[in-house]
Formats: sequence, structure tokens, C-alpha cells
Amino acid sequence: MPTIAATIIQILAEEIIGGTLAPGSKLEEKVLAERFQVSRTPVREALREMGARGLIELIPRHGGVVANIGIAELADMLEAECELEALCAQLAAQRMSVVEKKQLERLHEQTEALVKGQDEGEYLTLNKKFHDVICAGTHNQTLSGMLRGLRDRLSAFRNAQAGTERRLAVSHEEHGAVVEAILASDGAAAYAAMRNHDARLSTKVLDRLRDSRHERTAPRTERPAAAHLHST
Repeated sequence: MPTIAATIIQILAEEIIGGTLAPGSKLEEKVLAERFQVSRTPVREALREMGARGLIELIPRHGGVVANIGIAELADMLEAECELEALCAQLAAQRMSVVEKKQLERLHEQTEALVKGQDEGEYLTLNKKFHDVICAGTHNQTLSGMLRGLRDRLSAFRNAQAGTERRLAVSHEEHGAVVEAILASDGAAAYAAMRNHDARLSTKVLDRLRDSRHERTAPRTERPAAAHLHST
């Protein structure tokens, strides 16, 4: 189950990438806490994480300002992630133990029910575990560390795909091709399947950001109210 801070990040990242929150928009702790009906603690945590990912520029003790995300820089990072993770899938196919492969297969099977139930939150949680297992399966700490750093930095961009048709189903199908290749110890096929998966996501992210910038000067509809979040 995603934390309150993670949910706030997902909502705000969607608004930043979708153009609802333009570069320079202020994100004040007090205002966000009132909007999401939570204390300032998860809001502060969310803003810190968004600052680390380059979505906002932090203002000490106040909040943050939406950053002007450079499309060229983002494209560079997405391309690097795409190639690194494809290489990790290739190595995992060659190096994973039988137990590790079984763990990957079970994770993929567990997500099938989540696709049918359209449980996006839990799917994204298991999706991270899926990619982490492949990353660990390289048995190369340097390579896996580089990839995890990039995935953490880019996760908000990749997750901001609200309204994408058959999003979970397509992701699950692409994961299936990766799993099949890894279980068969086919490094070349694993590389190609993972590269195809990440390249599709990267293209959607970049297209969405470009579109939002083209539409920024158009009249805006009123932003829908955020879902009520409960602190625990």
C-alpha cells in the first residue's frame, strides 16, 4: 500500500507533468496539508522527495517551486535508464539462480490479479519489486546501484500516466516477455524485451511533457479536488 507521502508525490507529479502545475508554481506546505487534509509531516516528506527527483526546487521551511524540467535532460536520463535496464535484464537471464527466477515468476503471476482488478497502487508496489529482483539478479552491485539511482530519480515521471489506455495490461504483457526470456536464460531476448518496455514508457513520458507545454497557454478547466487522504 503506497504511503501518504507517495500518494501526494504521485498526484503532484501528475499535475506537473500534465501541465496543471506550470514551472514557477508555488507549493506551500500549509496549503498542501489543507488540500490533502493531512499533517505537514507527509507533505514535507513528499516535497523533499520531489526536490531530490528534480520536480521542484525546495524553499527551506516553506515548500517548493515547480522546476522548469528540461526535455533534453529528461530524454538523456530516460535513454540511459532504458539501456542500463536492458543490460541488467540480459545479465539477469545469464546469472539468476533457479530460486531467483522462481521469485520473479511468482511476482509476475501475482500482478495478474491486480491487472484484472485495476489495482494501480498495489500494482506499482509489486512493479518496483519486479524490477528490483531483476536488478539484483545481475549480481553486479555497481551496475544495479547505477540503475536504482536512475529509476528512483525518474519514477515520478514514469508513474504519471493517468488515463493511459490499458496501462496495467500492457505493462503486464511486456513484463511477461521479459520473464519468459529470463526463465529461458536467453540474454539477447531479455535485453530486447526490457528495452522495448522501457522505450515505450519513455516515449509516453516525453510526449506528455511536450504536449503539456504546447497547451500551457490554452484556457484551463478547473482542477478536480484531490482524493481525501487519511493520516495514520
